[in-house]
Amino acid sequence: MARVDLNCDMGESYGAWTIGNDAAVLPHITSASIACGFHAGDPGVMRSTVELAVAHRVSIGAHPGLPDLVGFGRRELAVSPQDVYDMVVYQIGALQATARSCGTALRHVKPHGALYNMAAQRRDLADAIARAVAGVDATLVLFGLSGSALIDAGAAHGLRTASEVFADRNYRTDGTLVPRSMPEALITDADRAAERVVQMVRHSTVTSIDGAEVHIVAQSICIHGDAAGAPQFAQCIRAALQSAGIAALAPGDAVHS
Repeated sequence: MARVDLNCDMGESYGAWTIGNDAAVLPHITSASIACGFHAGDPGVMRSTVELAVAHRVSIGAHPGLPDLVGFGRRELAVSPQDVYDMVVYQIGALQATARSCGTALRHVKPHGALYNMAAQRRDLADAIARAVAGVDATLVLFGLSGSALIDAGAAHGLRTASEVFADRNYRTDGTLVPRSMPEALITDADRAAERVVQMVRHSTVTSIDGAEVHIVAQSICIHGDAAGAPQFAQCIRAALQSAGIAALAPGDAVHS
């Protein structure tokens, strides 16, 4: 049976500001990547998001980002590999403690935003992230863009990896994501996104904005929790996977026939 993880970035509210509708998304996903306070989130939001995920039996992971609340972690900063190593260790540790206090444990790590995109292309930053994950807990799964330096670095450091593709983002011919600064970056139609997800899993391809068929490996499908239509996307994609006979399972979970 074909299988894929369906993950969502969440826990991105902060203080008095609510971002996303995590409670409406969680029933439809298998993994939650939870912000750790640098680009979004705070201690209370981290705890409440972990508790919600546990209640829905959703696997949880750390979603470390650059220290940029104002830019939501989506602006590139001039950080060194040592900076990246230290900030990733710090953020994993924060969510790890929160999870432990809630009677659960982390299963994965997925960098956020600009940090994710920088590490997809820069092997030195990818190595720093992989070293940080391996140093904290080598059983954690490292999520990274399919075909990226982050996946290669994770494997080189002995980590299990999950090649990630995006339901709500368009692709360029080289397999990278269309930058958010471009008008065609986002996919806003849930039915179109669901159709693309099935293509990604079944055929290991995605159609770029130029019409090219790009080879990808789809082990985890990402939905962005801060998008207005995230609950509808999650529900539509989960239904499409079921209709196509594709099991939605977190990395490491077993398929039960």
